[in-house]
Amino acid sequence: MRLRPFALPAVALLIAAALVVLVPSPARAFGDAGAFDPRVLLTGAQTGPARATAPARWAWELMQRTSAPARLHPTVVHADEPSIVDAPFLYWSGDTELAPLTGAEIRGLRGFLALGGILLVDDAGAGDRGEPSAFGKSARREVARVLPDGAPITIGTDHVVFRTFYLLRRAEGRVEGPPSLEAIVRGGQAQVLFSEHDLGGALARGASGMWDQQVVPGGDLQREHAIRLAVNIAMYVLCSNYKDDQVHAPFLMRRRALTSP
Repeated sequence: MRLRPFALPAVALLIAAALVVLVPSPARAFGDAGAFDPRVLLTGAQTGPARATAPARWAWELMQRTSAPARLHPTVVHADEPSIVDAPFLYWSGDTELAPLTGAEIRGLRGFLALGGILLVDDAGAGDRGEPSAFGKSARREVARVLPDGAPITIGTDHVVFRTFYLLRRAEGRVEGPPSLEAIVRGGQAQVLFSEHDLGGALARGASGMWDQQVVPGGDLQREHAIRLAVNIAMYVLCSNYKDDQVHAPFLMRRRALTSP
């Protein structure tokens, strides 16, 4: 617990200030000791993400490549559940058309975003060139109902999402798709990210250790770039504010990596 400066005598205040400089203060963060949780968002009749093993693999890759903690057993939340606001990230994926959101689901997502939460909409049915599937089109339709005053804009390599850990030249996933992402930016933060790359398809790995999906057209190198994008998104979430009691986590950035291949 931090003491209030105005409660200290002048000398003690100077000593306390020196100690603050010399001793790193513990970082408070959301969820499981600050761990990244690629929480799966479910709406309507959805029962799981389009790529079932992708969230856990995402968490594993983050832990292997950075100093950031992650939940190896990601949680699942429905849009109309009160717990939707318990953590700062939601992963919404699919490859079939979504049913219109209910009023309770819209209220849940609005509350989550009002607190500064970040939503990734990942089109698992996107075509090889990033053509949106029925899921991608319907997800955008429903997000527009949640945020009627928000319009997606294109974000490219000059955006922090492409530079949080790896320095990336473009977005990639199971399919190459467009070089950029789209986002709804509110208060200076990219709160809703749209990917027409099937990021989960590049991450999904079966119990046998084999990758679930073929990556086209770039194969292993494209998969590596997709994993790096997933890591960057996780770092963006971890280093963003959520609610009033969240803090930036610069210690997670101590091992910034450069793009090698």
